[in-house]
Amino acid sequence: FFAEPIMGVGGVIVPPKGYIKAIQHVLKKHDVLLVADEVICGFGRTGNMWGSQTVGMEPDILVTAKALSASYLPISAVMVNQRVYDALESGSDKVGVFAHGMTYTGHPVSAAVALECLKIYEERNILEHVRTVGAQLHEGLRDRVAPHPLVGEVRGRGLVAGVELVADKRTREQFPSSLGMGTKLRAEAINRGLILRAMGDTLGISPPLILTEDEVEFLLTALCEALDATQAQMLA
Repeated sequence: FFAEPIMGVGGVIVPPKGYIKAIQHVLKKHDVLLVADEVICGFGRTGNMWGSQTVGMEPDILVTAKALSASYLPISAVMVNQRVYDALESGSDKVGVFAHGMTYTGHPVSAAVALECLKIYEERNILEHVRTVGAQLHEGLRDRVAPHPLVGEVRGRGLVAGVELVADKRTREQFPSSLGMGTKLRAEAINRGLILRAMGDTLGISPPLILTEDEVEFLLTALCEALDATQAQMLA
């Protein structure tokens, strides 16, 4: 069973309370491995080293990439728990060594960059920083963005967030896809120096982990202005 701790490009979906626990119960009952896709959530994005820690997920296998090198060079990694490792080891004794190679496995330059990134995460206490500015970001989203007439919901953890646009705030009825509201808001945000990702009518926010408190304020102000401008387009 493959799952992101927090769904990324699907709209920044935070699992409902109890979901992860229930899923893990079913998987264990039927002896199904849980694979955590930490490509987006890994290395502090949610305020913990792994998004799995944030949502209470206990994966058997964990895959990660992106922030392992801060995306300066391509590199990814797969980690397994003791149960999976023991199965591979005992199986190798019976049928030969388990081999899973790739052309660029262990590329020395990518590996060197990854090691330096891991060092920086620790030296600069990135996790604690994300918790601090992440709290500021989500407080601002709740207090300043969520009340806007175009916004149906804000959600996320740490330095990943989603802002969902709706036609009716009370019923959360969606806009017709033909209107492209997410794309319109994204354009207004970019005009104000703020880069967002439009996933349908959900806007994804995923700033650098070294985001400052002043930059959080800039982000929130630009987003509020972009929402007002988008609403004005509708009323024109």
